[in-house]
Amino acid sequence: MSEHQKIHPVSDPEAPPPPTHPTVPLVSRSSSRSEHGETTKESVTQPPQLDSPQRKKKGRRSCWCRCVCYTLLVLFLLIVVVGAAVGILYLVFRPKLPDYNIDRLQLTRSILNNQDSSLSTAFNVTITAKNPNEKIGIYYEDGSKISVLYMQTRLSNGSLPKFYQGHENTTIIFVEMTGYTQNATSLMATLLEQQQLTGSIPLRIRVTQPVRIKLGKLKLPEVKFFVRCGVFVDSLAANSVIRVRNSNCKFRFRL
Repeated sequence: MSEHQKIHPVSDPEAPPPPTHPTVPLVSRSSSRSEHGETTKESVTQPPQLDSPQRKKKGRRSCWCRCVCYTLLVLFLLIVVVGAAVGILYLVFRPKLPDYNIDRLQLTRSILNNQDSSLSTAFNVTITAKNPNEKIGIYYEDGSKISVLYMQTRLSNGSLPKFYQGHENTTIIFVEMTGYTQNATSLMATLLEQQQLTGSIPLRIRVTQPVRIKLGKLKLPEVKFFVRCGVFVDSLAANSVIRVRNSNCKFRFRL
């Protein structure tokens, strides 16, 4: 029996090499390989922080701007509403300023004390007050003051009575005033010289009167009337009626 010939496989030099299993572990997904074969981790971009100081500053500035805008808007609306209300009241009531005039001035007492050179005086003043408004009444309240002055010297003081003046009403007011002036010798000499040179003596009458205005049935808060009158009289002879040559009054009020 012939011996079987053993056949050994011969590798083909032109055949491709058999696949080989990698001995190096695969690169993870979170890393990458550089050109030099080194493995580097991918850089992860983090989102910007929301509570950074710059963002907080912008937020505060935006909130402040909104507050300012809202405040200006409220003020603008308030001005519009008040202006509209005032305009409506003006059209409905047609307010007019009252008119005052000094009709009569009488010096009832003028005593110069030779011992201390003091002057004691007393005046009676007649004032005409006119309310020209058709739908507005005036309450004259307590706390009024009326004064008669020559230059800067106060001669007498008094007060107006409390009363209510209705629509389109003219009221005659009688006021009694008294005064006491120290060191009045030079004052009397000046008054006499003034009368001889010009034939008249300039006096000033000041009135401060708290009032409340009545619009229809609505009674407004208290305001103050200020009346300033310049009066020229022919003399200051005691116990005689002083003739008022000229009288000019100015009026204003304050809340």
